[in-house]
Amino acid sequence: MELTITDGIVRGVRGADAPMTELAVRARTIANLLPLLCARAGVKIVHNSDRNYTGIRFETKAAGPVVLEMPMGEEPYRLVQEFIDPDKAGRTEVELRRFPQIYKPHGIALITADFLRSNGFLK
Repeated sequence: MELTITDGIVRGVRGADAPMTELAVRARTIANLLPLLCARAGVKIVHNSDRNYTGIRFETKAAGPVVLEMPMGEEPYRLVQEFIDPDKAGRTEVELRRFPQIYKPHGIALITADFLRSNGFLK
């Protein structure tokens, strides 16, 4: 399933209505290569125009949503834990890990799954 977030409104997107940008295609490719452990976590592709990212969202039970943000330009991939409400410091997210674009989609899927599993986000 894919979601779009615009002006705080979340909408489900299916089929022909889904964005066909380079980032969206890359996110779908990586999501299709994720192991079953990740698929059980309720993986969704998210196109968030409010925060300006396209990514793969994992609904983890241990710590809330975690998003693998697709890189723009030469930036690295970012794995970010999102907070529903800001914490005491006013943060709405915490960056968990970065990794460069040197890996192919299969490698990104495996690195992400291994990181989430080994750090207790997925069980």
